[in-house]
Amino acid sequence: MLPKIPRPHRDDVLLAAVSVLAGLLLWALGVHSSPSRHFLPDWAVLVPLLLLGALELLRRTMPHVTLSVGTVAVVVDQFTLGNIASVIIFTDLMYAAVVYGKPSMARRLPVTTGLITVAVTIGSLVWLRTPQALLIGVVTGIVSFAPALTGATLRNHREAAEAARLRAEQTALLAEMDRSQAVVAERARMARELHDMVANHLSAIAIHSTAALSIDSPATSREALGVIRENSVQGLAEMRRLIGLLRDAGAEQEAVAVPSLDGLDALLGQARTNGSASGLDFVLADERPPGAALPAPVELAAYRIVQESLTNALKHAAPGTVRVRVAHGAGLLTVAVDSPYGDRPDPRAPGSGAGLVGMRERTELLGGTFTAGAADRVWQVRAVLPAEERAVQS
Repeated sequence: MLPKIPRPHRDDVLLAAVSVLAGLLLWALGVHSSPSRHFLPDWAVLVPLLLLGALELLRRTMPHVTLSVGTVAVVVDQFTLGNIASVIIFTDLMYAAVVYGKPSMARRLPVTTGLITVAVTIGSLVWLRTPQALLIGVVTGIVSFAPALTGATLRNHREAAEAARLRAEQTALLAEMDRSQAVVAERARMARELHDMVANHLSAIAIHSTAALSIDSPATSREALGVIRENSVQGLAEMRRLIGLLRDAGAEQEAVAVPSLDGLDALLGQARTNGSASGLDFVLADERPPGAALPAPVELAAYRIVQESLTNALKHAAPGTVRVRVAHGAGLLTVAVDSPYGDRPDPRAPGSGAGLVGMRERTELLGGTFTAGAADRVWQVRAVLPAEERAVQS
């Protein structure tokens, strides 16, 4: 089966038709390029003209073939009366071979045609020994080297423009990826903040509302309602703080206080109130050296880890003492929370499982380590955070 010939471009069809018609008109008018040194019949000049015109149809799709056959055709034209249109068509085939051909051809043709031009010029001078011999080299350069150099220049500009376009697309793609990652990271951060701030209060509300509904005692109900109200008010305050964080940074707004480890006493006091009905007690061992300063992100992460651990203890811990330990030394901040672990049929309040994920994310974002699991009927949470400012900033 013969290979399928590609369909010619519309501009190539028009170019071929105009070139052939111009060549036929020159032949009809008797305008020839070498009437004194032809070796073939007069009509033979039409053969290379028509062949070169047909090759124009394939100048984009088969540049290597058109240049090879076109070179033979233009050489044959020199042994006929000669037609200027044939030479002009060959120069276009040389140009198209550089522009549309393979990269190796585009690099090779300007060098090759340049060497051929120099060789023809030197050979003509040696053979003819007249200044007019330089014209042969000039014509050779115009027919071969000039179109090859022009095509190479155009191709280089096109490739540079394409490379710039690709770089712009890649830059835009990377910017979009960075924006998407920033949005995802911000959503994850706000999800952790929302969970850690609200889950503690809602868990206490759920636990005490269950107690109020299940125990028919006015005193118990009043105590439960008091705890519910306190957690509702505190949860609302936390939600307002979160909304403050989400406001436009350029708008005027009140400074929002960020929780720190200095608030652990109040946090455990609240936990004692919320967990007293469940038989839970909470003890804090703050082993930080006096006056030791910690980066704000580290303090916030440690505070949230303790807060979420206390929330989980309110939901799942067996009656007993929940121990919280915070220590600072050797450039590290250690947070440890131990809760009594026993067999409970159901948690005191429903959970989503996002608490442990959030604590691990907070720790890893700061370059620390996090572990959580049961050992000797005690649920242990351990977080080790880098407490150096440069480590946090890196």
